[in-house]
Amino acid sequence: MNVIMTALDVEHAAVLAHLCDVRPRRHPSGTVFDVGVVAGHPEHRVALALTGVGTTAAATLTERANAAFAPAAMVFVGVAGGLRECLAIGDVVVATKIYSYQGGRSEDDEFLVRPSAWSVSHRLDQEARRLLRGDAWHAHLPARAPAVHFQPIAVGDAVLDSRTSELARRLRTSYNDAVAVDMEGSGFAHAAHLGNQVHAMAVRGISDHADGEKTAADRAGGQALAARNAAAFAIALITALEPGAEQAGEPGAGGHAPGVPVIHNRNIARDNAHVGQQIGVNLGSIGGSR
Repeated sequence: MNVIMTALDVEHAAVLAHLCDVRPRRHPSGTVFDVGVVAGHPEHRVALALTGVGTTAAATLTERANAAFAPAAMVFVGVAGGLRECLAIGDVVVATKIYSYQGGRSEDDEFLVRPSAWSVSHRLDQEARRLLRGDAWHAHLPARAPAVHFQPIAVGDAVLDSRTSELARRLRTSYNDAVAVDMEGSGFAHAAHLGNQVHAMAVRGISDHADGEKTAADRAGGQALAARNAAAFAIALITALEPGAEQAGEPGAGGHAPGVPVIHNRNIARDNAHVGQQIGVNLGSIGGSR
C-alpha cells in the first residue's frame, strides 16, 4: 500500500481519475480515505487523502495515514506557485528539498531566518529520475507532457501572489534555490520524517507564477492543468515501485504483514533463569501458566 496526500479538491480529483475499484476507508477520528488500485496496475494499491490547506492539517493527516496504512511510500501531490521565469504553467516540480520558511528571529531592524528543511527520500528520488528516461510516464497524460524539474521548494502558511512583497524578498534572499512555493509540503515532510522515516516525496505542478496574476491563472485553468500533470507523474512513480513492498500494514498469511521484516528473537537463559516467551511483535494470543 502507498499513500497519496492532496490538499485541494482539484488535486484530489486529478489523482482519483487514475484509480479504480475505489472504496472509502473511515478512520476512527473521522478522516475518510479513498482506497483503490491504479488503473491497469491492480497490484498497486493506493490510499488517497484530502487534507485541506495548510501545514498543520497536512502534518496531522500524514501522521494519521502513516499509522493507518503503514505505507511503503507517501507522495504529496498538488499545485504550487512558480518562483522562476523558466517554469511554465503545468510544469512539474519534484521537491529535492522542502524548506519551512517561517521559522526565524525577529529583531528591531531585521528578520533572521532559522529554517527547517527536509530532503527527499533517496529511494524515491532515484525512481523518479528514472521515469524521465524514455518518457514512459507520458502514458499517464492525455496531452503533451510538461517539463519536470528536480529542485527545492519553500513552504509556509501564506498565499504568495507578489514578486515584490516582504515575503517574496525573503524567499529570494534566504531561499534562493527554491523554485516554487506551496502551503503543505513542510507539514507533510516533517510528519513523514517522524513517522519511522517513511519514504516521502512532494510532487507539485506549477499553477501560477506568484506574480500578482494568480486569480487570472486559476480562471484560465492553471490549477487543473498543474494538478493533472503532478498526479500523472506521481502515479507513474507509484507504479514504478516494487509492488511486493506496497502491502505493508495489511496482514497476510500467518498474521505477518508482507513488506515488513520478520524479526527472529533468540531466547537465552543463564544460571537459574527460565525464558517462557520473548516477544518482538505479537499478532496472536499468548498462553501460559502461573
